[in-house]
Amino acid sequence: MEGLELNAFQIISAVGTARSNYIEAIQKAKTGDFDGANAMIKEGDDMFVEGHHAHAELLKYEAEHGQGSAVSLIILHAEDQLMSAEGFKTIALEFIDLYKRLANK
Repeated sequence: MEGLELNAFQIISAVGTARSNYIEAIQKAKTGDFDGANAMIKEGDDMFVEGHHAHAELLKYEAEHGQGSAVSLIILHAEDQLMSAEGFKTIALEFIDLYKRLANK
């Protein structure tokens, strides 16, 4: 596997892990472990950055090789996963804030 497929799978792997970290952050906050929740957000962010870099490489590869007109399902899936992880982070941060507020009452 090389080129576009490899980059797409790198994106899917990294941002899938990021999304799992964000979900785990919510679970930790739910139990009052806010330090653990923040650590999971940090781990998720690190993985998201890896996925983002792979995404940049995908764009660079397409620009250099002129293959932008052919969109495969795997690339669409990678893009979807990237956006999904970003959305999960937003939701996770909101839940963590909510659980902190509830813990302080």
